[in-house]
Amino acid sequence: MKYIYQTKGVCPKAISVELDSDKIINVEFLNGGCPGNLQAVPRLVKGMRVSEVKEKLSGIKCGLKATSCADQLVHALEEALAQEKQTIKN
Repeated sequence: MKYIYQTKGVCPKAISVELDSDKIINVEFLNGGCPGNLQAVPRLVKGMRVSEVKEKLSGIKCGLKATSCADQLVHALEEALAQEKQTIKN
């Protein structure tokens, strides 16, 4: 399942995530951000379970911001997983 998350408080405007159950198939940061990080993070999390990424990246901040691209990825993954479970339930 592919899901687009509208970010809050970071440079990229959105994050596209693709899951197979709770396994991460693909992540793409859209419309802004630091090119190196936005290439590295998707490569690092590919194939991981949502819970593993949440444990490692949740709460990371970028400078004085209350969040970061990594933290927003956790939010995106949580919403995508909830959406996928809701879809299966219905």
